[in-house]
Amino acid sequence: MDATTLPPVIRLHADDGVVIARTVLQPGTQVAPGVTVGGRRIPAGHKVAIRPIGKGEPIRRYGQIIGFATDAIEPGAWVHTHNCEMGDFSRDYAWGVDAKPTAYVDTPATFMGIRRADGRVATRNYIGIVTSVNCSAHVAELIARQFERNPITGHDPLTDWPQVDGVVALTHKTGCGMTMDEPLRVLRRTLAGFARHANFSHVIAIGLGCEVNQLGPMLEEQKLTGRLRSMDIQDSGGSRATVLKGMDFVKEVLVEADKARREPVPASELCVALQCGGSDGYSGITANPALGAASDLVVRHGGTVILSESPETYGAEHLLTRRAVSREVGQKLVDVMTWWEGYTAREGAEMNANPSPGNKAGGLTTILEKSLGAMAKAGTTNLVDVYRYAEPVTAKGFVFMDTPGYDPVGATGQVAGGANLVCFTTGRGSVFGMKPAPSIKLATNTAMYERLSEDMDINCGTIVAGEEGVAACGERIFELMLRTASGEPTKSEAMGFGAQEFAPWVLGATM
Repeated sequence: MDATTLPPVIRLHADDGVVIARTVLQPGTQVAPGVTVGGRRIPAGHKVAIRPIGKGEPIRRYGQIIGFATDAIEPGAWVHTHNCEMGDFSRDYAWGVDAKPTAYVDTPATFMGIRRADGRVATRNYIGIVTSVNCSAHVAELIARQFERNPITGHDPLTDWPQVDGVVALTHKTGCGMTMDEPLRVLRRTLAGFARHANFSHVIAIGLGCEVNQLGPMLEEQKLTGRLRSMDIQDSGGSRATVLKGMDFVKEVLVEADKARREPVPASELCVALQCGGSDGYSGITANPALGAASDLVVRHGGTVILSESPETYGAEHLLTRRAVSREVGQKLVDVMTWWEGYTAREGAEMNANPSPGNKAGGLTTILEKSLGAMAKAGTTNLVDVYRYAEPVTAKGFVFMDTPGYDPVGATGQVAGGANLVCFTTGRGSVFGMKPAPSIKLATNTAMYERLSEDMDINCGTIVAGEEGVAACGERIFELMLRTASGEPTKSEAMGFGAQEFAPWVLGATM
């Protein structure tokens, strides 16, 4: 269908009482038989009622409840935060009723990956520096800076080691002033996940020496040995001495790291973190379902996809429990949501606080609506397991990891769990990276894609423009996944994103 002949609105399900504005709708625009926009213009990506909705009545999008009317809503009226709010409703978990055998492909695709000595496959080849505490952050960054390419002069200290993608310092704001129970365990699990990540050939762990998160106990607890070198600033003679020792270590391992070579490996070695940020009203129509189609392809080729952001799954979890391979797996997801209800209550917050001002400006109204669109990233295959934050992901197929909805914290957990590729959808225009895994950015609409063309890798606005379907866009995303995993740089990598976004989940009180 030509873009000029497309209807002005999108109806996603026959049960929906609202439709989505394809473009800005002026008063008088027909949105359904006998229904025209009245009163005010409707922004693109926002909702407009196509039938009367009584006060207190559920409002449906995707055929699912996204909220309840706070006042009577007339056909043709704008539906948003002024007349739609959260409300409780019963969820039918219907454990596993939609689970079905996965239709694996006969001949899996391949990409050019780096096979490590332990058999794992890397998509990048970095040398990493992790810090036990914020107090050692600057020293770690000083070491990494000695090996950075200068964008002004073009000087590249790694010219003689072309197979090494860079030296990355992953710093954070915690590691001390914390209780020595769950908060410390989560931090150590996160740091260990990065320290053993396949995309790092070698790793330095740097501490101060007197912090709560002592390097020795952390390395012992997480069984971090082999390619990791550790040093404390207080025991190494101070900041300058530690920087020099760290530089010596990097120089020592560069020759070995540079021996890495890419070879054909099956797509089953892909472990893809699914993320969305800066979402808008189109996210659940274009980029998220297209990424879902690509996720199905990853699973059908034997790989793994990780859906996370627990607060942005809240209210839609009953659709995932229907796809769980067992009641036990489904219950683990429900338990995650129950924990979040208690957690937000203890913190004096509520789950519906999640949609940001930008989300709402883009057309999203409640967390229920945001969650229904966000979960589309996971496609249609079975939910095979549920993981704690930063826990190593060992299952193949579609899995869920419990993380906050804040993108850097969520993606940090996923990459700590072993994701070697990140796919990130955005409607408002999030700029993002998560080293050592490359990040692919997917735009939900053409206007933003063109405005931020140096940050976006794929335009999924082609779907709403009628230029291609969800499946075809998913194929494009899957092909880019393979090329990116083979070494093709993403837009965020070209801009150097990925180190500052490292953000472990901080639980508990800061003492």
